[in-house]
Order: sequence, then C-alpha cells, then structure tokens
Amino acid sequence: MAQKLRDIHKKALAPIDMVRYSGASGDFNEIHTVPKVARSKGLKEPIVHGMLLMGWAADAIEEWFPERKLKKFTVRFVGMAHAGEAFVIEGMLTTGNAGELQIKDASGAGKLVGSFEMD
Repeated sequence: MAQKLRDIHKKALAPIDMVRYSGASGDFNEIHTVPKVARSKGLKEPIVHGMLLMGWAADAIEEWFPERKLKKFTVRFVGMAHAGEAFVIEGMLTTGNAGELQIKDASGAGKLVGSFEMD
C-alpha cells in the first residue's frame, strides 16, 4: 500500500545562492548566474542548477529515511526552476523499499520527478 511522505518545503533561492552553488559545484555556466547571458540563450532569467534540485531530492530521501541506505536513485528534470521561487518536495513510498518523489514550485509546476530504492 502506498504511503504519502511528509512534504519538505524549501525557501525561495536568492540570486546569490545560485552564485554560491556555482562556486561549490564548479559549474560556472553563466545561464545560472548572469541574467544577460541567460536571456541571450532564450531564457527569461537565470535557471537553478539541476544538480542543486537533485541534491535536494537526495537530502529529502535521507530526511525521510535516516536509518536506510539508498540503493538506486533516478531523476528526470521536467521544468526550469528560477531564483525567487519557493519549492516543495513531495514523496510517496510505493513499496517497503521503493518510492517516488517530485519537486514543484509554489504554483504546482513540476521541476523534477524521480524514484528511489533502498536496502
């Protein structure tokens, strides 16, 4: 029987958060930090690093199941995320060892979907 997991809310990212993540990750692609460059690439504004969202998803699994070991984790990016948006991570345990999750913005637009399996 499927079990809904507790929602995890993430505050809105400020542009400086994306600059900091660029430094921490080594991903200095300016579509994440420079509005002029992002617009020149057809984006309305800089986009959040996908790996930042993926990290949040992995952290959510750890928060939901601190005593378990992650065996398999897959994600797919389904929408662009931007600074200034707040996010919610929703999860569902579909079996005793597996589940699904998604990250949405405050309006409910999907940003990431994924699945996980634990030992």
